Amino acid sequence: MEQQAQASDASLGFGERRFGLFIHWGLYAIPGWHEQIQMRQGMDKRQYQALQGQFDPQRFDPDKWIDLAEQAGMKYICFTTKHHDGFCLWDTEYTDFKITNTPYGRDTLAMLADACERRGMGLSLYYSIPDWHHPNSYNPLSSHQVPPVPEDEPDMDRYIDFVKNQITELCTNYGKIFSFFWDIPPRIHDPSLNAIIRRLQPGILINDRGFDEGDYSTPERHVPEGWKFDKPTEAVQSIGRQSWGYRKTEDYYSQQFLTQSIAKIMAMGGNYVLNVGPKADGTIPDIGAHIVWEVGLWYQSVKEAYEGAEPISAVFGRNDLMFTRKGSTLYVHLVPTPQSSGIILNPVSVMPHSAILLNNGSVVKAVVEKMPTLANEKDYLHLSDIPVNEFVSQVMVIKLVFDDLDDVMDSMESHRQIENRL
Repeated sequence: MEQQAQASDASLGFGERRFGLFIHWGLYAIPGWHEQIQMRQGMDKRQYQALQGQFDPQRFDPDKWIDLAEQAGMKYICFTTKHHDGFCLWDTEYTDFKITNTPYGRDTLAMLADACERRGMGLSLYYSIPDWHHPNSYNPLSSHQVPPVPEDEPDMDRYIDFVKNQITELCTNYGKIFSFFWDIPPRIHDPSLNAIIRRLQPGILINDRGFDEGDYSTPERHVPEGWKFDKPTEAVQSIGRQSWGYRKTEDYYSQQFLTQSIAKIMAMGGNYVLNVGPKADGTIPDIGAHIVWEVGLWYQSVKEAYEGAEPISAVFGRNDLMFTRKGSTLYVHLVPTPQSSGIILNPVSVMPHSAILLNNGSVVKAVVEKMPTLANEKDYLHLSDIPVNEFVSQVMVIKLVFDDLDDVMDSMESHRQIENRL
């Protein structure tokens, strides 16, 4: 119970590790269509399992993955140890359907874990509860299920024992684990599974898709409404619209879409993991690496507005901008993309010491003045000459430094109360 409390008290954003790289990789990279090709194309179970004999990722180099993550400002990697197909990317003792029984023959998770430990990269483990290979795994209470074949013997008690054995391996043999990402809620309540993880990995964070409520939520491919998360949150998004695993003809999201999604989640206090799917040879596709690199260039320029900063919006009461703060520094996140080169930051009526566009370090023109569109109101802080056309593919963040941001906010609240009484 004490370990549960420690994990649940984790701050929004999981401390210093705010941005991560999600890796979906497995046998499905060979056909290169979708990570759920077995279900979505109705592949025969034996036909899919035959891919095991073809999997030989000779170009897999975990340091190359970590290089990409570090360049993007990412501080942890979430790795699919087993996806819905049941194929295990570690040398498990509990099934032959695993990476060490392929032509490659090596424990890829061990290689990744060793590299992460050596380079100070956090390691998070993904584990799918659905398992289309295991004979006991069929669960009619859950989703993402493939109907059993005649030789299967559905038995959730036996399957849960299998899962317990596997998570014990994962949490014992691969060093320090930052977080554990269950996938697909089984709709079976059994807190003993998370208890195993916590006992073996004290301080670990566990998501809310497993056998009990967990520590953090995981919105997938969308941004929840609001200005601040009320519990630890890690949003998950892929660079591709169609698939999480490698897809040969993927529809890739724009940089603008991805940076706006990241900015919104992080300004609300959440973590963000951005997914790529390596090819069957173990390399990340050039276009995928380029997208992560481009997003990373933006993130590296603005990350001070997220890392160690707290969400703030209640006083401002705006839905066209997002705000974070760090001491007396206010960060203005221009989400969505502004319609013009200037914004009126009402109800702020105090000049900052400085106004800097973090994206390129340039000075933003700032003056407290009366504006024609608000002629009957008081003078407000006007930020202008913002280079909106130079940054259409990314979110702009303006850094405003005040003498005392608390005093500024108190004066705004007093002004609002007076206006409400008039």
